[in-house]
Amino acid sequence: MKEIHARDIMVQDYGKIRPEASVREAVRMIFQGKVRESGYKPFGILVIDEIDRLVGMVSMHDILYHLRPPYLNYAFDSFHVWEEDIDQHLAQFNDLKVEQIMSAPVITVTPEVPLMTLVDLMVKKRARRLPVLEGEKVLGVVYLSDVFFHLCKSWLDASDML
Repeated sequence: MKEIHARDIMVQDYGKIRPEASVREAVRMIFQGKVRESGYKPFGILVIDEIDRLVGMVSMHDILYHLRPPYLNYAFDSFHVWEEDIDQHLAQFNDLKVEQIMSAPVITVTPEVPLMTLVDLMVKKRARRLPVLEGEKVLGVVYLSDVFFHLCKSWLDASDML
């Protein structure tokens, strides 16, 4: 198997949103995300400022974390206190902005990072996506599902040839 780098598996068609956009718009973008060759959709999008610099990421996890009632941070057991009022609760977040809930700073890689370094970094940091930067310019995104797909597809293809 030839050496594979971030540039070889990064996705160049990725979701991006401005920090001042509404969380509702981020939710809409995640819902409408395109399915990639690996069969997966992105679970998050890059937050890019007005001069095209990466300033954060917003994911399903970020959204769900901020949309749940804060008192759940202190509960030790699962319980069903507010399910019947979920629509009313969610309405409180109509004016919430992406910059208020995004994750920052962001772990990034360069295009030359080898596949096994990507695997190691993603596992250790529990990263589902790694933006690929050259200087401050975003070139693409490496997704965990695509790393898995690419690595395991090559492995399965090689073992099928034996």
